[in-house]
Amino acid sequence: MQKKAVSGFILFLFGGICYSFLEIMWRGFTHWTMFLLGGICYLIIGKLADRCCGKLPLWFCCFVGTLAITALEFATGCVVNLTLKWNVWNYQDQPLNLMGQVCLGFTSLWFLLSIPVTEIAFRMQQKLEEKMSCERR
Repeated sequence: MQKKAVSGFILFLFGGICYSFLEIMWRGFTHWTMFLLGGICYLIIGKLADRCCGKLPLWFCCFVGTLAITALEFATGCVVNLTLKWNVWNYQDQPLNLMGQVCLGFTSLWFLLSIPVTEIAFRMQQKLEEKMSCERR
């Protein structure tokens, strides 16, 4: 149980750091809430990858992951942007946006990005489990 928590924490940190770095490269800045969101999304993608990889088509796993990421981005946006008024992002000027928190264009990008991320998460989870089981011996 403790090893699973450590593994989950490592995945969370990796996802949070990578997402923050990606956002800095894309927008030039990030916000601490995006670190949290990135970590949570990566954990979810990892869980999906663990259940999907080799069992279901990759495109389907990525589609489900994209829906999860978009739902979490929408929920986070409703809290940090609409309720708390922190104005972390605003997609009002993007076509096909929902309340300025998510839009079809970025959802499509998440789908494309989730292809390598799903594979990376799956392999990373396998390696962590392998390392953790070696330590038990």
